[in-house]
Amino acid sequence: MVALQVKNALQLAAMNDAAARLGLRTGMALADAKAMYPGLAVADADPQADGRLLEAIADWCDRYTPLVGLDPPDGLTLDITGCTHLFGGEAAFCDDIVQRLGLQGFAARAAIADTVGCAWAMARFSEFPSPCKGEGGAEGAGRGSRLSTNKFGACDGTPSRTASRFDLPLTGGGKYTAIVPPGGARAALLPLRLAALRIAPDIVAALGQAGLKCIADVIDRPRAPLAARFGAEFIRRIDQAVGRDDEPITPRLPVPPYVAERRFAEPILLEADVLRTAELLGQELARMLERRGEGARRLQIALFRTDGKVHRSEVGTGAPLRDPVRMRALFAERLAAAGDVSDPGFGFDVVRLAALATERCDPVQTGLAEPDHSAELAHLIDRLGARFGLRRLTRPVPHDSHIPEFAVAAVAAHSMRCHRGSTGHEWGGHSVSLPRPAGERVGRGGYDVSVSHRRSPLIPPSPAEVGSTRLQPCFVAKSGRPDFARGEGVRGLASLTGTDPKTEDENHLHQDSLCPPRPIRLFGRPEAIEAIAEVPDGPPVRFRWRRVLHQVAHAEGPERIAMEWWRDHNGRALTRDYFRVESREGVRVWVYREGLYGRELMEPRWFLHGLFA
Repeated sequence: MVALQVKNALQLAAMNDAAARLGLRTGMALADAKAMYPGLAVADADPQADGRLLEAIADWCDRYTPLVGLDPPDGLTLDITGCTHLFGGEAAFCDDIVQRLGLQGFAARAAIADTVGCAWAMARFSEFPSPCKGEGGAEGAGRGSRLSTNKFGACDGTPSRTASRFDLPLTGGGKYTAIVPPGGARAALLPLRLAALRIAPDIVAALGQAGLKCIADVIDRPRAPLAARFGAEFIRRIDQAVGRDDEPITPRLPVPPYVAERRFAEPILLEADVLRTAELLGQELARMLERRGEGARRLQIALFRTDGKVHRSEVGTGAPLRDPVRMRALFAERLAAAGDVSDPGFGFDVVRLAALATERCDPVQTGLAEPDHSAELAHLIDRLGARFGLRRLTRPVPHDSHIPEFAVAAVAAHSMRCHRGSTGHEWGGHSVSLPRPAGERVGRGGYDVSVSHRRSPLIPPSPAEVGSTRLQPCFVAKSGRPDFARGEGVRGLASLTGTDPKTEDENHLHQDSLCPPRPIRLFGRPEAIEAIAEVPDGPPVRFRWRRVLHQVAHAEGPERIAMEWWRDHNGRALTRDYFRVESREGVRVWVYREGLYGRELMEPRWFLHGLFA
């Protein structure tokens, strides 16, 4: 027996057949039961473990239908519309689910009816032999119903130490099943007790005091007096049971739009057989997706073991997918990463492949002059996501901001569509033109990296959305030093692609060094340093970073970046002057001076923001 504490008192929550034959019932005080039978074996209730067990049984019931609803603490509801013919009819369906649960050590009762309320009542209160019958009917997890044109089925069971203790039928004789014919819900409910209507115990007791003991005593009585005395909920339960009021179930898991399934007479054990089955199911899924012009963005494979356990694996895709071979490759990576978690045990007898999320997938014309790498890149993202997890795979995208630490945002790689555009590859609405072939000249810097202003739904808009943001290397005059009076050094490092508004022949500019304008490693938070400059607005001549003193050999800059005033919580927006600095030891760093001398701060501070290779 299992005892549960209710209002500082222990009550019987569940019992086996032997305790039921002694006349004990659920809800009885443990002290009364001990007084009657001092030798009773009692265990403490664990509602959390019972809930996990009920969810595990619900996962297992997905082999019958994807529409499985929970009815805590001990019930399940299944929508079996269009499913029973796969098992030989409704009677064979009930026998199969009860027998399989019995082999796993559960006492189960199943019922099929036109409504959820009728099936619930028949599974718990109908007059057929019950393995664990107390005051509330069968102790267990299950009910089934057929609502209007829809069918719902379920099972009711409780865990046992051994299946033989419940004397379960294992050859299928319908001993613990009840099937109400279509249209027979009212007639089946009439002889049942009022507790079968799923009403509160105090309402059942009040009806009993009025001489109303069964459903037949109240079903034809005037509704207004009953509602006035016992509440509208009582009338609603009657309407739900007989089918006047709809009562749809709430599935525990969302129903996938596309599903393909394969059942085996003999369980499969080898990973190669599972992957081959996944490829065959992928072919069926591809045909369904192609008819709708869609592709899968998130796939799930469910492996049903013969002992009742279910293993589910999900993979995401960087672009809509309909290729069965790639589906197999993704699940091969996922199963390899899962390891012993996907242990087949005694084998899998059901394999189900579902497309949980889909997107429009139109035919794409591949490039003829240049190789199209978008498909390979999307496949690489898919494989890495399957191996390491989708949440661990991110891709940096440009953000519309001049501030270095806010200029790039990391977004989930699988959530960004990759397709071929006319000028380059497009990721999430930001088109980035890749390096041009050798010999093709684009701008004085030798490269062209531009950010379009089609905003991605993953990146919020900013006030600087209009206009163009460009990055180009620093240019100097023939004398070898930047002409800061003309703004060339500042303008060069502050903007994002490499062309100057003026013509090349006008100023005869060239790049002052081969050092890239941005460091390869950018710190998430700039580190404070101690620096000394010859003049207040000049580059540093020495600086101390991490307790090490560095003498500056070469310095380039400044690149002036005005801070965005709305990012400063204190209302201060200090200007930054960035310098590319190389020490005598060969250390190349990116440092900046925060605050303009004499105008913003009397003593500007220095920070180190990144490292060059």
